[in-house]
Amino acid sequence: MHSIKLTQAGLSHYVAGSAYNFRQAEVGEQVIQDANRALATMGIQPQALYSGTQVHGVNIEYCDGQTGQDGLYGKTFPDTDGLITDRPEIALLIKYADCTPIVLFDPFKKVQALLHSGWRGTVQEIASHAIERMETDFHCQREHLVAYLGPSIDQANYEVGPEVYAAFSAFPDRDQFFQPQPKSDKFKLSMLDANRFLLLTNGLKDHQIDVSRQSTIESPALHSARGEGPTYGLNALITMI
Repeated sequence: MHSIKLTQAGLSHYVAGSAYNFRQAEVGEQVIQDANRALATMGIQPQALYSGTQVHGVNIEYCDGQTGQDGLYGKTFPDTDGLITDRPEIALLIKYADCTPIVLFDPFKKVQALLHSGWRGTVQEIASHAIERMETDFHCQREHLVAYLGPSIDQANYEVGPEVYAAFSAFPDRDQFFQPQPKSDKFKLSMLDANRFLLLTNGLKDHQIDVSRQSTIESPALHSARGEGPTYGLNALITMI
């Protein structure tokens, strides 16, 4: 579950799957041990570990070791689905079950953004917001970015209602990632392809984008909200320059 492109670009990253559980509401302080285990597996000792209280929005917070509030296993921000930093030894962590984790990294400017993108975040174009932030605040160039779309739910298992299809009305090519279901008003949605579309429309090229097709619902190595039900666990994607 590693990205070859990110590894080649020099960004440490790790998908902590079903051997861990980052859903604090279910496991309480066990998340501290799981966070420490994941960092040990990565072989890193960050100065600070950042996460956020994710709300399917587009707020992106800057992480430098001083910003944020003290959380259970590191620094955290309220109402935050994106983290960005240009600091080495600052680790970023987003939690997810079936949503799409997105990494953006500029190996020249040494800037990274880590995003949690469910369908609501995708409709609001959190990836676009992050790219603009990298460009404006850190002078990154889009042609230098490396992107990784991590393991998430596959299209065959992700049925959504007509309200989700309608929410993507601003996407001119939405039919590329929605499949209408026969004798039904439902659709099958490919979140990976929707987010890949966003990256391409923001100027990235295919060779800059790494897409994991490993399905959260099909792989026993990953948690899935739809697969596990109400007591589902949360995966984490952790990155560090």
